[in-house]
Amino acid sequence: MAIGPGLHIEDPTDPSLDLTMSEGARPVYDQVRTFIADEVEPVTLEFHRLGAERSDHWGYHPGQMEILDGLKTKAREVGLWNLFLPDSETGEGLSNLDYAYIASELGKNPLASESLNCSAPDTGNMEVLERVGTPEQKKRWLEPLLNGEIRSAYAMTEPDVASSDAKTLACRAVLDGDEWVINGTKYYISGAGDPRCKVMITMLQTSPDGPPHRRQSQILVPID
Repeated sequence: MAIGPGLHIEDPTDPSLDLTMSEGARPVYDQVRTFIADEVEPVTLEFHRLGAERSDHWGYHPGQMEILDGLKTKAREVGLWNLFLPDSETGEGLSNLDYAYIASELGKNPLASESLNCSAPDTGNMEVLERVGTPEQKKRWLEPLLNGEIRSAYAMTEPDVASSDAKTLACRAVLDGDEWVINGTKYYISGAGDPRCKVMITMLQTSPDGPPHRRQSQILVPID
């Protein structure tokens, strides 16, 4: 069966190709849509109106923070929190496919994802910390991120290379004693301008003499 130029599915009945939302995720999906319509949409215009009055381009007007905090409180009260995490102990236990449907709804309103603590780059950073973070790192950064108390950043893009290809990154880190010394330039850092940002995951070279696909590491850089 032809799907598009150069893409064919040999067996359209293969269950692995079923992109239907699971029945278990349907109630969560419906609840998210209702929450956005009933709670987020009514305050969206006021949020943006207040944003026009802020003094810091990267910050928030106090009234905006009041709106966001109110939405977060309501979302947690009804269990719409950290939906992106597949672990049922820290998230809703949804599959990536199920969450894709929910993310498509969150993307329709600029306040929705943060209201449910599902906003990038925090989502990816929390997944990294949950899977490979040390107990100390989880205590210092993952817990407040999961609670929506702080924000984070992700630094990969560099000015002189095609940064979406990690093999080209020039920023390096060298281990000096028990500390990593980082030299290089990053820009367009997602989340870095937010005054609530407390930690930045930085992609850089730590093994420049290794194979191109094994030169990179990610290092946690405290902001405060």
